[in-house]
Amino acid sequence: MSTDQDHSGGTVNPAHTIASFAERVNVVLDGLAEAPAWSMTAEEQRTALVGLSVAQARLVELRLRVLAAGDNNDIGKDEAASSTSAWLAHRTRQERPRAHADVRLALALDAGYDATRRALAGGVVNEAQARVIVDAVADLPETVPSVDRGRAEAHLIGLAADYDAKALRVFGRKIFEVIDPDAAEKREGEKLAKQEREAARRAYLKIFDNGDGSVTGRFKIPVLHAAMLKKALHAITAPRATGNQGRVHPDGTKIPHADLLGRAFCELIERFPTKRLPKAGGLNAIVVVTMTLEQLRSGLGAAGLDTGEDLSAGQTRRLACEAGIIPAVLGGKSQVLDLGRNSRFHDQPQRIALGIRDRGCTAENCDRPPGWCHAHHEKPWSQGGATSVEQGRLLCPWHHTKAHDQAYDMTRLPTGKVRFHRRT
Repeated sequence: MSTDQDHSGGTVNPAHTIASFAERVNVVLDGLAEAPAWSMTAEEQRTALVGLSVAQARLVELRLRVLAAGDNNDIGKDEAASSTSAWLAHRTRQERPRAHADVRLALALDAGYDATRRALAGGVVNEAQARVIVDAVADLPETVPSVDRGRAEAHLIGLAADYDAKALRVFGRKIFEVIDPDAAEKREGEKLAKQEREAARRAYLKIFDNGDGSVTGRFKIPVLHAAMLKKALHAITAPRATGNQGRVHPDGTKIPHADLLGRAFCELIERFPTKRLPKAGGLNAIVVVTMTLEQLRSGLGAAGLDTGEDLSAGQTRRLACEAGIIPAVLGGKSQVLDLGRNSRFHDQPQRIALGIRDRGCTAENCDRPPGWCHAHHEKPWSQGGATSVEQGRLLCPWHHTKAHDQAYDMTRLPTGKVRFHRRT
């Protein structure tokens, strides 16, 4: 009797209907490996894509059905695998967490979610939807009877005809409303309160120095604070706020949205009022920059932060106009010559007056509103410039950076605006 080579590297003599099918389907796919898809008509492509998606769901159900039976048979025992998921991950080259999730879903469909299993077998739901349905019903309180669990499962299967897995997950969180509408609101409130407490407890922030003047971060925060952060960043990056110049590179190419959000995050940090933060050692959370007087005047060289990092003198001159830093200006022997104070900033009445007068960024062809502009000293603060309305002007962060960038010249126009030219 001849034997056939299977696609997992073993030899089988398929007798069972499912084992035989697994061989035949791979033989058919082998014959399609070189079939050109470009020669199909658009209608054929549409029909094939829908049909293949349905077939994919049905194959997933069949695979999970075999997987559940295999777990019951301890199929990894002959190879000394510690579990079915460990065997599956090794033999199919899957990541262990995914293999474990597959086994859990297979056992769930085999044990108590027959309606979902049949829907998956019929291609009525896809794999992602099936996972959502099982998780949602499993999340119901233990006091919910099996009849009501079945109602909830059927309700979600019905919704799957019109909603993808992401939307279905939202319905799944509120599935208790289908079972007990009166108690649903109370349960939802208790559930949200628990999630909020857990999210607050597990919040973290990690920052890693890349060694190239940048850092990489990772964080996890509650949904509320993420929404607040997104609101603030979107306000800064909105087209009305940034204007066209703030959304394109100098060569005219569009700045990716993620890059805009990154720049907005930096601006948000710079503009956050340090007086609202808790004091440490009797001082507000203010960064101290140490540099020589010549560096501050020329904008050349490097300055040192009290946190151990370095930044350019040009960047320091820009911050001296607006941000919450204290420049400790040193002489040739590192003696403190002058310790700046926050009073050098334009105060609220002055900012209001600048807003009324300038009506926003004073750079030519920039329409950024006053609320997101910096108060720039016409005569640099480092050169004795006064903090006054007469000696100040509003510039958006983009143009304020250019005002302190030695690659640009800033020309004052009769209209009160300023024009920037890149130096050649």
